[in-house]
Amino acid sequence: MRIHLVNPSDISFGRGVITPRWLYVLAAATPRHYGDPQIVDETLVQIDFSTIQKGDIVGIGIHTANVLRGYEVGRKAREMGAWVVYGGIHATLYPEESFELGGGHAVVKGDGDDVWSQVISDCLAGKPEHIYDGGRVGADRFLEARWDLLPEKGYMFASVQTVRGCPKHCSFCSVWRTDGQKPRQRSTDSVINEIVELRRSGYRFITLSDDNFYTVTLTDIELAEKQGNPARIQELKTLREERFELMDAMAQLPKDMVFFTQITMEAAEDPEFLNAMSRARIKGALVGIEAVTPEGLKAVFKDFNCSGDQLVTRLKEFRKHNVHVLGSFIFGLHTDRAETFEATAKLALEADITIAQFVMMTPFPGTVDFQKWEKEQGDNVPKVDGIPITRYWLIPSEKRPKLYTPHPTMSPEEIRMRTQGVWDKFYESGPVWKRAGCVKSLKAKLAFFLISKLYRQMYANTGIATDSARRKSSTNSAKWLTLPLVWIFRAKPMPELKKPALTSSKPFAILG
Repeated sequence: MRIHLVNPSDISFGRGVITPRWLYVLAAATPRHYGDPQIVDETLVQIDFSTIQKGDIVGIGIHTANVLRGYEVGRKAREMGAWVVYGGIHATLYPEESFELGGGHAVVKGDGDDVWSQVISDCLAGKPEHIYDGGRVGADRFLEARWDLLPEKGYMFASVQTVRGCPKHCSFCSVWRTDGQKPRQRSTDSVINEIVELRRSGYRFITLSDDNFYTVTLTDIELAEKQGNPARIQELKTLREERFELMDAMAQLPKDMVFFTQITMEAAEDPEFLNAMSRARIKGALVGIEAVTPEGLKAVFKDFNCSGDQLVTRLKEFRKHNVHVLGSFIFGLHTDRAETFEATAKLALEADITIAQFVMMTPFPGTVDFQKWEKEQGDNVPKVDGIPITRYWLIPSEKRPKLYTPHPTMSPEEIRMRTQGVWDKFYESGPVWKRAGCVKSLKAKLAFFLISKLYRQMYANTGIATDSARRKSSTNSAKWLTLPLVWIFRAKPMPELKKPALTSSKPFAILG
């Protein structure tokens, strides 16, 4: 008997950008007496079904974008006589699909850290349960990933998670509904263990793949103080102090290490936090800007962001503290007009955003937007090949609508073309090379230029275009771009690297 863990994908680039951490967490959750699991990340290479034998266990993680391929893998694995188990955010939201369309024997809802070993035991006994509820495990029970199982030179960036959950409630995001609004923040010791292990093996670029690294804002604490809630105040202060403790420890790691994370715009109001990020060499952060107008921000429940000149000022605040912004924008909101696209491109260039992504509005399952959209469709929902568009993930990508929600002034094709135009303008070679000035050495500038081009190829051409020929061409281009990048981003292993000493600090007056 062997255990297979599969990250399905219908596009393989040969090399990966970021390690899919969940694979290696479930590997850690697999009891050692069963042997090391066979890990298959199809963004690197497609699964070889001949390696699956009767009685094996195949765990498949699915999200909305890779559902069709995931179900295909599951059906074939079941034909080989394996036990098929689905998990991930999509399986949590739509467990019955996995049985009806994916050949599943069982589904794990929620976190797999605790429950996976039980799933294995039940499958081996021939009696897996229909549904396992992994729930939301406490931060003290998050498992450290089995990074010793990583393929050599498979990825450019490694990934470590420091927190699950996000206190916000953006209408387009499912995280706060699936992972909760209460941040489950890991201990500094556990996080540093993983980072040190990764650096020992040669990874120096690490993404902190969190839902929101900035778990406590200054406004959160001020509000709790106004409400006279001492328990809440202490809880927030403790969480905040732990963030500073982690960043203090990261600052003691080798100087060649570079970190990236995801954060909300409110961090721009917190210079002490940004200074700590800079000391910890958190060089970049994905910031959800979403829209450049007050109306657009209100439409996505993100009016805690700012717009216009104030937005430019906020974004530049990150740069003042040596934190580069990967700005994320959404097009297709009902408040958008033709001039919105040009205004967004102009702002992205003026605000010194280092990297940007421009996505078309898509109602993702588990979100407020999806719930509203599905309700609006009613009983007369349009269908493609018999599949309702409210289950668009089951429609082959080349046949899916380009936009799901009707717009009051623009056609889906106009929005798609204008969105592609913004990608093209932001990633013209001249502006990209100018932005490469954010790093010093020629090697670093070359790396920045290539990663920018790769980012555009992987996320613009394959994401916006439904044309299969264009997807194939973009994928081939991305494969060539990854070859030098893996060499550029990797570093000499440091097998003797020691963990830094951990110290608790309270560097901000508000803690009192």
